[in-house]
Amino acid sequence: MFLLLPFDSLIVNLLGISLTVLFTLLLVFIIVPAIFGVSFGIRKLYMKTLLKIFAWATLRMERGAKEKNHQLYKPYTNGIIAKDPTSLEEEIKEIRRSGSSKALDKTPEFELSDIFYFCRKGMETIMDDEVTKRFSAEELESWNLLSRTNYNFQYISLRLTVLWGLGVLIRYCFLLPLRIALAFTGISLLVVGTTMVGYLPNGRFKEFLSKHVHLMCYRICVRALTAIITYHDRKNRPRNGGICVANHTSPIDVIILASDGYYAMVGQVHGGLMGVIQRAMVKACPHVWFERSEVKDRHLVAKRLTEHVQDKSKLPILIFPEGTCINNTSVMMFKKGSFEIGATVYPVAIKYDPQFGDAFWNSSKYGMVTYLLRMMTSWAIVCSVWYLPPMTREKDEDAVQFANRVKSAIARQGGLVDLLWDGGLKREKVKDTFKEEQQKLYSKMIVGNHQDRSRS
Repeated sequence: MFLLLPFDSLIVNLLGISLTVLFTLLLVFIIVPAIFGVSFGIRKLYMKTLLKIFAWATLRMERGAKEKNHQLYKPYTNGIIAKDPTSLEEEIKEIRRSGSSKALDKTPEFELSDIFYFCRKGMETIMDDEVTKRFSAEELESWNLLSRTNYNFQYISLRLTVLWGLGVLIRYCFLLPLRIALAFTGISLLVVGTTMVGYLPNGRFKEFLSKHVHLMCYRICVRALTAIITYHDRKNRPRNGGICVANHTSPIDVIILASDGYYAMVGQVHGGLMGVIQRAMVKACPHVWFERSEVKDRHLVAKRLTEHVQDKSKLPILIFPEGTCINNTSVMMFKKGSFEIGATVYPVAIKYDPQFGDAFWNSSKYGMVTYLLRMMTSWAIVCSVWYLPPMTREKDEDAVQFANRVKSAIARQGGLVDLLWDGGLKREKVKDTFKEEQQKLYSKMIVGNHQDRSRS
């Protein structure tokens, strides 16, 4: 047997005591509160402290730049070009008034000067594209001591550099290991807990246990991101037999919502760790998973979803109809599939505060592992969630109109820009139909005016 020297024995004892203290702190301040859904207010105090530090750092950066005659970069949150919301017809009329003797009302014919409207629109789109900028991280006006969030990050003073270095040590040497441990704990408990619940006979007791196992594990995962979430209007939370639709910024949107409600998830069957989690979850709760070959079959997907929502005893389905992640400055086109099945829709608006960490997942630039590393090395994830009143499809409304009405309500509540563009443009080229719409609009304006004059 190996004999430990007194010094080695002391180190082992200290290490054992440290691990015991750490586990006790995790149990008392994180896991137990997650089980009962309570908070000691530590994260909110942490957030207020960070805000004061960020304010000081931003002022110091601005003062240092002023002393060195450096011009600070200011992001244009509303775009670099001032655009008035006018129609194609109104703008062409204005062009003809200023540079042509042929008024559109009197002469409904093609005029060479009309091309200036399309040239200007093309240049505006190149200079200030309102679509592609939704797929990049939001630039902050202030500095949150993360070099990836502000173009003004540069050497200003020794004190500011020391503060930034101290922040790196805290985030990577203290917060990151703690968060990884919490995430591992939450995922492990989710797999083990749902597997054990799955062996119980169906009934109220199984449903009760499944609900609280899911809530507990998601709340632990939320704490793994130091997420500070404010929920509004909880009386409007989704109910059984309905569909919960929300704007989509990040994969953690699921955790944000599932830590406050009990949902049936919809998605494609995966392999690896994700597959293990999916197989364990479906044993305890009727989630809707599709095989890869089934995902593209719209009729099959619609049939499965319709069967689920028609059973009022089943959980509300959680869906993100944008189909891709947007940078939380806007809401893009909702796919109409989930609005065709005739269920009650419960809209939810999610708005993140980028001061503490950018939650947007740019899947074209970062893989999932890199993204999660960025999340776990941010200061915190702060967001607000609004539960909007339930909405149903009206008699004279098709699925697209219903989807747009729900999207507008979410954008209005979350303070987001309401865009008609498809989020699929992140990876695809603009469809020819979009170009043809502008051509048809112009030709209809010319031909329509000419026909009106012929009738008169």
